[in-house]
Amino acid sequence: MKKFFMIGLIGLMGLNSTHAMASKIVQVKGSDTIVNVSQYIAEEYMGKNKDARIAVTGGGSGVGISSLINGTADIGMASRSIKPKELEAAKAKGEEIKEVVLGYDGITAIVNQKNGIKNLTHQDLAKIFRGEITNWKQLGGDDATIVVLSRDSSSGTHEFFKEHIIREENTKKDAEYGEKTLYMPSNEAIKQEVKNNKYAIGYIGMGYMDNSVKSLSIDSVEPTVENVASKKYPIAREVFWYVKNTDNKDVNNLVDFALSKDGQKIVADEGFVPVK
Repeated sequence: MKKFFMIGLIGLMGLNSTHAMASKIVQVKGSDTIVNVSQYIAEEYMGKNKDARIAVTGGGSGVGISSLINGTADIGMASRSIKPKELEAAKAKGEEIKEVVLGYDGITAIVNQKNGIKNLTHQDLAKIFRGEITNWKQLGGDDATIVVLSRDSSSGTHEFFKEHIIREENTKKDAEYGEKTLYMPSNEAIKQEVKNNKYAIGYIGMGYMDNSVKSLSIDSVEPTVENVASKKYPIAREVFWYVKNTDNKDVNNLVDFALSKDGQKIVADEGFVPVK
């Protein structure tokens, strides 16, 4: 009797151990720009793979990459390229990081639906966010102070916008956001503020765009999927998943699905440009 009990207990422990291994949660953390599309990819993947368990959380590109390096994430979502110092930090831990391009995004400058401005040059957009143009009247609009909204500094979109617009492709290396810039925690927060403030301007990932706000053309080019895909739109970028270069099947299978026809359809359905 005791012998049979022990065998049963060992068998139960083995089953629990196998279940624990099959149920390991893949942690996906980082960019708020692609947190929604990543969540939908994860949900679709789990629907097709009943043993898969995936948790997707935001926090910004910097959080995603640092979490990957320190081992609290299996996939780091980012809306900017990984920095040399981040690669060095990974190397110091003996880790090799692999870059996966999930899709392409057009950073969309948005204003209130009642704002008469429809187009800005990228130079004027830069001057607004550097605090050099402060009134809509200077751009042919109402005589009203421009309320400038940016993502916070943990955001990859914040950094990409600074490098490519505010610093004009890094030709103005010391340029920064203007002193009166208001920093917001998410794309959705910027969109809601612009929706409620006639004189606000901000920027969001194109996947967050809807009719509650108005998108601006930049250099007379609209932020459409077609213009991002053809690289006509001047504020286009890649969005990434970063992973450790290992044989982790849970992670690698999820990445393969994200890049598959089904995964890339989700990317397209969420307003981004698929890579395939």
